Amino acid sequence: MIKRQEWIILLAALGIVSCLMLLKPAGAAPAGGPYHFGFKKSVGGALPSIKEEGFQTILQQHGAIFLGDTKQRELYLTFDNGYENGYTPGILDVLKAKGVPAIFFVTGHYVKDKPELVKRMAAEGHLIGNHSWSHPDMSVISNGQIGMELAKVKTAVADLTGQKDMPFLRPPRGIFSDRVLAVSKEQGYTSVFWSIAYRDWEPSAQRGWKYAYDNVMAQLHPGAVILLHSVSKDNADALGRIIDAAREQGYTFRALNELESKTY
Repeated sequence: MIKRQEWIILLAALGIVSCLMLLKPAGAAPAGGPYHFGFKKSVGGALPSIKEEGFQTILQQHGAIFLGDTKQRELYLTFDNGYENGYTPGILDVLKAKGVPAIFFVTGHYVKDKPELVKRMAAEGHLIGNHSWSHPDMSVISNGQIGMELAKVKTAVADLTGQKDMPFLRPPRGIFSDRVLAVSKEQGYTSVFWSIAYRDWEPSAQRGWKYAYDNVMAQLHPGAVILLHSVSKDNADALGRIIDAAREQGYTFRALNELESKTY
């Protein structure tokens, strides 16, 4: 049986532990990750921020992209293409008509399922980026598996399009760690995140072109890397309007390989 004095000591110890747990942020990732990419959105023209996310130093150390040059009214348009939902042809039509470059991050499923669209992306001057072969959480697979995931996409795209270089990677699901960025960098990739995004990836939760337009335009800022999912009908319908409105505000759309200055 525990004596009264021993109970007092035990309860005191538990109290100290509870206080220490309160001091540690809930759900805080250990040093080095894994992390789910997130950021403080731009509001009213103010720049977005990752200063409180816990991974700013890691992105900077590995040369990952969050923002371009925030002193220039330039925008970088990026699309995630995990699978095709019927809207990429229309997106490509708009980009061609408006003379806007983009980068499409493709998975192995996309390359196998829609080879003609991958060919069209390259033929029309767009960049094709790596989004991994099977879209895994790369923070839980080995270095060798990461290498295979990336190599399979690069080889498949090269076989289709003749594009030998593939310098840009978007980590699947936005999940990464210090190790993932380091291994990817060793493979020759710059990891690309984003500074404008909204919940657009659910085909069953589309709310009309104006919803997409308002979400993107409300966050617009110099040096922005815009993430859009190509499975979204809202995005496809709003894209031309977004491009026109951004240009009216003095913005220029540039290809990601023209990004010369990174901001964190």
